[in-house]
Amino acid sequence: MVFLPSTIVLASVLLAGLGSAHTHHAVGSPEYVKRANFMKTAKRSLGDCQDQLRKRGGVYDRGRARREALADDIRSVRGLKRGVPYKRDLDTALATDHQSNLTGVTNNTDASTLFSGNTSCVLAPEVTQGPYYVDGEYVRWDIREDQEGVDLYVDAQVIDVNTCEPVSDVYIDFWHANATGVYSGVVASGNGNSNDEGNLNSTFLRGIQPTDSDGVAQWLTVFPGHYTSRATHIHLMTYTSTDGNMSANGTYASETVTHVGQIFFDQDLISEVEATSPYSINTQELTTNDEDSILGEEADDIDPFVEYVLLGDDISDGVMAWTAFGIDLTDTYSVTPAATLTEDGGVENENSGMGGGMGSGDGASGMPSGSGMPSGSGAMPSASA
Repeated sequence: MVFLPSTIVLASVLLAGLGSAHTHHAVGSPEYVKRANFMKTAKRSLGDCQDQLRKRGGVYDRGRARREALADDIRSVRGLKRGVPYKRDLDTALATDHQSNLTGVTNNTDASTLFSGNTSCVLAPEVTQGPYYVDGEYVRWDIREDQEGVDLYVDAQVIDVNTCEPVSDVYIDFWHANATGVYSGVVASGNGNSNDEGNLNSTFLRGIQPTDSDGVAQWLTVFPGHYTSRATHIHLMTYTSTDGNMSANGTYASETVTHVGQIFFDQDLISEVEATSPYSINTQELTTNDEDSILGEEADDIDPFVEYVLLGDDISDGVMAWTAFGIDLTDTYSVTPAATLTEDGGVENENSGMGGGMGSGDGASGMPSGSGMPSGSGAMPSASA
């Protein structure tokens, strides 16, 4: 059954993440300096924003109420018990993996406590977007298509670091690898079967959503799989809506990129997911969070992990995660796609200069070749104020 929530979570808990990069920038390079300058400004600005957000028109109360309502609705649709405490990771994981202030959370923690609060980390921008970015994806909240895995509900909020206001009417591009570490839409050495040209037309686990009046967008996906040299992560990119183009087939493209980033997950959660099928048949080398050089580099400055709850007693019941991040609307970034999704299917960009961070699996699992708009994807459901 496809879940279409009546409300959208105000994901105002963890301003976290990091730049979308499979490549490093040398200290002193223009790219490094640009990112470092943003980090100094953004961390200060978001720290100053906390009091304003806390006082402004019940933002926190609405956020807690929506997170609670969303989780309750998901449980109802999935046939899980409603009104019972949420299962959360152990205190040690909460205290050390993502520095949550909810260090006393147990299986008996009340939902009003679990879904409240706001911390002040920031999703740091980068000037690269990784080797598997595809331009012109479908606007939809359910991006699973036929991919198997642990259902993951993700909510993201965007904050303007200059005004401390939620950013409405921007489009967030969201993409990640499947359970066996393969990205759709790109044919390349290391990304599954490089001889499968049909993957150029595939669109699984990719989708774009507009933010609502509270700066919030939402997706239903499956938990991402791993691939060689990178810890488990999800890519995020934001576009302005002023110069974007919505095609008749439901895809959206814009040349104005205002943020490029990634979000990460606690290692204990990753390990629990990886023990289940089809993640367990992934033959690529697993890179843990503490082994990921990009994550390690960024974690010195920010907390790059999402907040989450397990929706039931077992990981197979699904995970709900939420995050928020700051962007500077006065800054833009130049990105080069590996491919573009057109009305006639995927078109490879021969000048993309792809490289780095590519896996070594054979991609045998779950790689459809159809190019049409997947059924049951739909547009972003409207939200109440």
